[in-house]
Amino acid sequence: MRRIQAQFSLKNTMGYGLNSLLDHDTPAQILAHLVIGSEGTLGFVAEAVFRTVPAHRLAATGLLVFPTLHAAMAAMPHLVEAAPAAVELLDAESLRVARTDAEAGEALRSLAVAEHAALLVEWQESEEELLAGRERAAGDLLPELELAAPAALSRDAGGRAALWHIRKGLYASVAGARPSGTTALLEDVAVPVPALAGLCDELTALFARHRYERSVIFGHAKDGNLHFMLNERFDTELERYAAFTEDMVEAVLSRGGTLKAEHGTGRVMAPFVRRQYGDELYEVMREIKRLCDPDGTLNPGVVLTDRDDAHLRDLKHVVTVEPEVDRCVECGYCEPVCPSRDLTTTPRQRIVLRRELAAAVAAGDRALARELEAEYGYDAVDTCAVDGMCATACPVGINTGDLTKRLRAERHGRAARQGWKSAARHWDGVTRAMNLALDTAAATPPALPEAAGRAARALTADEAVPQWSRDLPRGGMRRRPLPNADADVVYLPSCLNTMFAPADGGPGVMIAFARLAGRAGVRLHVPEGIGGLCCGTPWSSKGYADGHEVMAGRVRDTLLEATDGGRIPVVSDAASCTEGFSHLGLEVMGLEVTDAVAYTAAHLLPRLAVKRRLPTLALHPTCSSTRLGLDAAIDLIARAVADEVTVPQGWQCCAFAGDRGLLHPELTASATRAEAAGVLAGDFAAHASVNRTCELGMTRATGKPYHHLLELLDRATTP
Repeated sequence: MRRIQAQFSLKNTMGYGLNSLLDHDTPAQILAHLVIGSEGTLGFVAEAVFRTVPAHRLAATGLLVFPTLHAAMAAMPHLVEAAPAAVELLDAESLRVARTDAEAGEALRSLAVAEHAALLVEWQESEEELLAGRERAAGDLLPELELAAPAALSRDAGGRAALWHIRKGLYASVAGARPSGTTALLEDVAVPVPALAGLCDELTALFARHRYERSVIFGHAKDGNLHFMLNERFDTELERYAAFTEDMVEAVLSRGGTLKAEHGTGRVMAPFVRRQYGDELYEVMREIKRLCDPDGTLNPGVVLTDRDDAHLRDLKHVVTVEPEVDRCVECGYCEPVCPSRDLTTTPRQRIVLRRELAAAVAAGDRALARELEAEYGYDAVDTCAVDGMCATACPVGINTGDLTKRLRAERHGRAARQGWKSAARHWDGVTRAMNLALDTAAATPPALPEAAGRAARALTADEAVPQWSRDLPRGGMRRRPLPNADADVVYLPSCLNTMFAPADGGPGVMIAFARLAGRAGVRLHVPEGIGGLCCGTPWSSKGYADGHEVMAGRVRDTLLEATDGGRIPVVSDAASCTEGFSHLGLEVMGLEVTDAVAYTAAHLLPRLAVKRRLPTLALHPTCSSTRLGLDAAIDLIARAVADEVTVPQGWQCCAFAGDRGLLHPELTASATRAEAAGVLAGDFAAHASVNRTCELGMTRATGKPYHHLLELLDRATTP
């Protein structure tokens, strides 16, 4: 009993939760709590109900920097006595990686890391007076610690979010910097807090003894819980890994610790369960397993095993595939933001499949390689929206869309490349032809163009011919030059204005922005040749590099002249186009394109008088507006035109992605399903976005007319 109590006074997921036998009285409760953390070896959990606790609304956070890891761990008993909500450890290597994070503050970026370590500390309370008391107590404690830099607590929400962003993404960031072809191993142990300093010293010595470079130690120090990461090559260094594991197990268990605190026993630690608990308690676990799974069919070899070498068998080798994605550690952070996740694959799965394909080729398994290659086309390449949202969630900034673009480029034959290059040279005519095609289709009984589209797709391929549907608008308005030698802004209306008519009842963003600028006294100049200009996204998203460069050269030449060498600001009226312009190399010429929403929020809105407001507005920010950092500007304008602004639950990229929603309507349908349910559950006076194709996607999903947000501002400020 004493051994169980000692083991489960720590965070502990090693073996089965024998504390259930002491903590509960009824068989049902004992079994329910034994199942928790049993990793599918005792039963299948079909449903779980969580009891939640209130989240404290107030927090004071600080980063304490110590001269050494030992000094940081030696301070832990004193810090724990002050009852912080969290104390998170970052060792020297962790700090070096954290310094490079885009959200790192000046103090962290300027730190010359030697043997330093840091503790991210936070106190939380629901009442102001209680938190103030915590801050006073911490203020008395901090000067007594052996710190390498002055420390203070802050309630700044932005600074707190940045620190936690860095800490939560630390594993993936460190693992992403590992050498290609190595496996990132993350261990998870816990010891009593007073033993932390000694354990950290011994782990550091073990890293050196076994020749592990750039290993890191971080974790939840308040709970005595350490994570440490190794980079291993199982094909050549298996004996090293085995020797290190033996030494590590002894280091942890000799201090009364547990070999798994959070992550579960799995297969790797299963051979050491008996050593941690002793023969008697191990046999209790074996009996629990026999009673719940007498035939041993549930997840055999996990948690309990008869093989002493189970941790050295069936190891996962990481294959080098492509430079765009080799840093991926398969953490899965990208998956919740991927619009194709419920239809085909996520970014993580796309990368895993590339690795499996490379492994199959290397193993000579041609049948498997052919099968993977055949299915990868649709599941991973065709249905990738290339929206870049995965990069916003990835701790190492991997944009799987970059891989998709290259794979699409490898498909293209010479004729296709030449055709799209020619389209770049004659873009005005191409967009007017699309305009005419949409007008013609709209004037024809819908069944005819729908049938024609299906027939054409059947004869060629879904990737070659868009599917027209009756919910699409007519063609739009041709873009024309508007010369103005005294202009305040060079305005680049998107070619989407030419291809697609505005939503019913609206003038379209091209007219709306011009009206808003006129009311605010801002003079616009639309350059000559505007009809032939484009942001380049149609070529980059499909992997047509030659056509993209043709368009990029035309845009650079046109803007250099129109802006008087970069003196006059440039504005684009579609978020995806604004982002597309940022990839044309304009910055080297001193040129930058600002989105019309951002420009309006900063320069036009203060000069406009809102005459009428909407009671409610459903808002769909886009993937491009998110990546461009336009959220604040969008929110400012939305709240200027509506009393209540709602971004519906389930919001994500709509995956219309230029023509992707026309080539693969099922992708947009899947991506918008959750958000559409949120929209239809509400009663909104208007619906808005900041990109015409996204408006089309959301209109198709909800049946509600979506307008550009600037159209609503135009309506609200019309005298």
